[in-house]
Amino acid sequence: MTASFLMPISFDPKYVAIAVAEERLTFENLKKTKEFTLNICSKEMKEKAIICGSYSGREKDKFELAKIEREKSKIVKPSLIKESPISFECKVEFMNKFGDHWLVVGKVVEEHVRNKEFSPLLHKSKNILLSF
Repeated sequence: MTASFLMPISFDPKYVAIAVAEERLTFENLKKTKEFTLNICSKEMKEKAIICGSYSGREKDKFELAKIEREKSKIVKPSLIKESPISFECKVEFMNKFGDHWLVVGKVVEEHVRNKEFSPLLHKSKNILLSF
């Protein structure tokens, strides 16, 4: 899943929140596994993020299509993205529907910092990605 609605909500302990539409495969997976990984994209990953955000995992293998290398997580089942500068392994602690999306709060159970100095890829609006 390519998530554009995300934010940190606590430093200690670490919690993050994402918003997911109910019709997404990601939502089904979150309900089933109660786990997810959050992989922060750098500006160099822009084209891969666009590819992943353009297709459903029901239709295509996004990892294969975008040529993304998986990395095995230490604690949760979902894979990490090896080239992501920072990745979080999370366990779902709360899910609630707000409007047309579900708010999903995950407790960070493992953190992978591969590169502290990077330009993050940010989502401004549909089909507009920014980096700083």
